[in-house]
Amino acid sequence: MKTALVTGASRGIGRAIALRLAGDGFRVAAGYAADETAAKEVVSLIEGRGGVAFAVQADLGVLEDVHRLAERLRQETPVLDVLVNNAGIAASGPIGQETPETYDRVFAVNVKGLFFLTRQLLPLIPDGGRIVNITSGVARIAFPEGIAYAMSKGAVQTFTLALAKELGPRGITVNNVAPGIIDTDANAAWLRGDPGAEAYAASRHALNRVGQADEIANAVAFAASEQASFITGSTIDATGGGNL
Repeated sequence: MKTALVTGASRGIGRAIALRLAGDGFRVAAGYAADETAAKEVVSLIEGRGGVAFAVQADLGVLEDVHRLAERLRQETPVLDVLVNNAGIAASGPIGQETPETYDRVFAVNVKGLFFLTRQLLPLIPDGGRIVNITSGVARIAFPEGIAYAMSKGAVQTFTLALAKELGPRGITVNNVAPGIIDTDANAAWLRGDPGAEAYAASRHALNRVGQADEIANAVAFAASEQASFITGSTIDATGGGNL
């Protein structure tokens, strides 16, 4: 049985990815930062459907946690077939409102933690393995309302390009999946129950609706599959035609 690690798997897009990969036959390591109850619910759902999963805790904004997570994976499995770098935070505002503390936290989780976790797990990833990074549609547009967040996702896109080139000779593919506005708990406060917000969000997408977490999971599942063996260094735009 192949093994996949999905960071930020306790809710939202990460949860959907973990469930989808488990359904595709992967043993799933469900990473989470703080919500142990939610992570265990994901594991229970997978096991209830006949799959195999375990939860692993780490705050990717803390390098000691990153090291501990990598060590736990080394103890659990000699091979990590798929790494999905999904964990991220969007606590960011316009340049005039950004604080050094928030800026540092966004980059610590979204870029630094992702970078060093990937580096530490590379020895476990076999030839022909898969790395999928969750970026964002805001990396290709002007997004002043969340400037540090957009910058962090742009950094991940650059990371993906460089790593795809380096790992290509081993048949390891490295790709991005870039969601648009998705109906998740992270967006619930401003999106759900507000017809005006829902209409605005839908209007940003050519498909004129808000995306669902399962739709992003489908794109990740493709990038993680054998069918995507000749695709690397690319971004799967899963924004529903956002900002076209």
